[in-house]
Amino acid sequence: MTNESASSEAAATAARLLQPARLGAHELPNRLVMPPMSRNRAAAGGVPTPLMAEYYAQRASAGLIVAEASSPNQVGYTYPDIPGIFTESQVDGWRLVTDAVHAAGGRVFLQIEHGGRIGHPETSGLIPLAPSATALPGYIHVPSGHGEPVVAREMTIADIQATKDDFIAAARNAIRAGADGVEVHAANGYLLNQFLATSTNHRTDAYGGSIANRIRFVVEVVEAVAAEIGPERTGLRISPGNPHNGIAMDDADELFPALLDALAPFGLAYLHLAYASPTPLFKELRRRWSGTLIANPSNPDAPESDPFSSEASLAAAARILDAGADLVAIGRPFIANPDLPERLRLGAPLTPLRTDLPLYGGGAEGYTDYPVIGASDTRPVLA
Repeated sequence: MTNESASSEAAATAARLLQPARLGAHELPNRLVMPPMSRNRAAAGGVPTPLMAEYYAQRASAGLIVAEASSPNQVGYTYPDIPGIFTESQVDGWRLVTDAVHAAGGRVFLQIEHGGRIGHPETSGLIPLAPSATALPGYIHVPSGHGEPVVAREMTIADIQATKDDFIAAARNAIRAGADGVEVHAANGYLLNQFLATSTNHRTDAYGGSIANRIRFVVEVVEAVAAEIGPERTGLRISPGNPHNGIAMDDADELFPALLDALAPFGLAYLHLAYASPTPLFKELRRRWSGTLIANPSNPDAPESDPFSSEASLAAAARILDAGADLVAIGRPFIANPDLPERLRLGAPLTPLRTDLPLYGGGAEGYTDYPVIGASDTRPVLA
């Protein structure tokens, strides 16, 4: 492909991404979603900080922000310096964030994530809970560095009910904190995904075994959250085919369509597919899902020399739009380009991600200090 044709293709993709869209009661100025990306900068007690408010407000020109994973309870914590949404201090901290985003003209949902077996006593002070007594493969990040994963305690029926109640309370807290809605996290190997997968769910009761049983907890949590705060404020994230965090599922082609069929009556705000690509399963899920579909595209074509290439991310965005996505969630380009929609509108260069700095933890450097485009930029506006 010549430089001229590549530039033309990038401009066409940008123009599509900048088209307005609707999400429930929200008029979105573009189809770009900033997905939930943990950056591990919460204060002691999992409290969001003014620095986090600044970070999200800088990126308020996204059509929608889905703010980073927040635990609904103490045992659900995954890694150090992750925020929560179960104490009043955490609610107050998130209110700083939502107020800042709204003041900048943005819209923000908050993702609720329970880690399940992806947790550690050094981080939470508790033995993690999971569908079955399994341990995360490899190692886990803990406050002292790399920790040896522990075997989770298998959840009792009482644990399952209490955890569902904690999701409900967390959703209620998110709305009290000013969020426009919540995203229930059932992807990437965390608790709800663990109930779906045969590699992590070895139960023989009503929550294990058959597909109908393994989807039960996800359906119950989503239904309860939607009943509490309204389906128009409730989204769900899933990751069909993603083996992250030791997930293996030999029946994904049957399980995820069944899950969507069970969710269809609830009228949710959106379904968010992580690591999406235009596979037959993606196309089948698009066919079955009549509501808004957000796709976070996988990016296998990123060059080895630049695995976080924003240009490759935009090419992946074009492919997933062609496959039927309504909105596109692209993460790393939003980290390095807080004004990503404006850069796309102007056809301006995208700032590369600073790989010399850690993505997780730290202060303002590599977090709120990425540049925004200058008012004097004279590049042509995209048609």
